[in-house]
Amino acid sequence: MFFLRRPSIQVIERVLAASSGLPLSYAPAGLVQSPPRGFDVDATRAVIGRGEADFERARTALTSWKQFDVGWAELFPKRAPIEPGAVVVLLVHHLGFWSLNGSRIVYRVGETEPDCRFGFAYGTLLNHSEMGEEIFEVSLDPRSGEVTYRIQAVSRPRAPLARMGYPIARMLQARFRRDSVEAVRRAIAG
Repeated sequence: MFFLRRPSIQVIERVLAASSGLPLSYAPAGLVQSPPRGFDVDATRAVIGRGEADFERARTALTSWKQFDVGWAELFPKRAPIEPGAVVVLLVHHLGFWSLNGSRIVYRVGETEPDCRFGFAYGTLLNHSEMGEEIFEVSLDPRSGEVTYRIQAVSRPRAPLARMGYPIARMLQARFRRDSVEAVRRAIAG
């Protein structure tokens, strides 16, 4: 959904409520593990800290959705649980207009290795301008002590405006990945 002005909190809450009943805009969940043809695959991996304390701060950053503290995006609800089925909408300000995009957490990452990996994947709903899935993950390398933040996305434009502005959408996606890494670094630094 695109807007010429920032939507009111009432509009955002209505979109969030409506999003809860929407299905994913793709099937099946798990696109990131096995990307189909016709989808863009983007991955960013960055060392953001060292040691168990930084890893715990990185986990806390993801559970607090700090990866979206990029200055031009805002997540609703502010404290959405990191549980499969939880629905969020992302308000994005770009190129002089605003968009609201719904997503649902489809699975958690690292539950079998809770001491060294943590994260989740969310998938786009039918009211999202893109179609696809994105993983946000932090990990601790037990040998080197490096804490790494990884974003991996599989997507393609879904809304007509996103298809028409495909090069700009790709630029914004790359900007988000860069800004998200910096947001998590800031969260770890305190």
